[in-house]
Amino acid sequence: MTAVLINVVTVLLGSVMGLLFGSRIKESYSQEIMMGIALCTFVIGVQSAIKTSNILIVMVCMVIGTVIGVALKLDDRMNGASDRIKERLKGTRFGKGPFAEAFMTTTMLFCIGTMTVIGSIEAGLNHNYDILIAKSIMDFISSLIFSAALGAGVMLSAVSVLVIEGGIALLASVASPILTAEVVTEMSAVGGTMFIGMAINLLGISDKRIRIGNMLPGIFLPILYFPLAAWLGGLF
Repeated sequence: MTAVLINVVTVLLGSVMGLLFGSRIKESYSQEIMMGIALCTFVIGVQSAIKTSNILIVMVCMVIGTVIGVALKLDDRMNGASDRIKERLKGTRFGKGPFAEAFMTTTMLFCIGTMTVIGSIEAGLNHNYDILIAKSIMDFISSLIFSAALGAGVMLSAVSVLVIEGGIALLASVASPILTAEVVTEMSAVGGTMFIGMAINLLGISDKRIRIGNMLPGIFLPILYFPLAAWLGGLF
């Protein structure tokens, strides 16, 4: 768990520094910087999404994941919680920016991908912290930039890092055969598709906000897709 805690600390430290730095930026500049961050988010999403080996996997996981998310009202619950936190921070430098979007964007950025999964498994199984240490440095820079542009919601993503990386590390012996390279690739592709939606929200292209929170279960569905597809293939 040592490397996981280091990653959590770097995200928190980068977020705090970004918030302090961001408060010194004039409003006219910060709005333009936010647009730049949104475009970078779009590029990250495209890069992840096009890595899929089968677009059908992404479509199935997105559809079923969204059905689950709508049934559980995930987006409403997440935004409600974010609004309550933001209300408590109202009047401070931490209460500015799109809180929910900042949290979801950076949670996916920090927690979905090859370095997260492989690094956590290596840390849990072999006590090899090299991958997560390298990721921590990258996350420090990203959290600094994103929090300067998007606000305090980035800081909350440190909790996601702790839960997801810590969970994989503690359950590494169980997770390692399940989280194969092809599963991680498709998880990243589904996450990348959602990143594109987040970028659209941040850019304000559409009058109707894309409810990304309802889609989040789809990220984990590739774990079930491959064994289920193999089972169905065996039947027919």
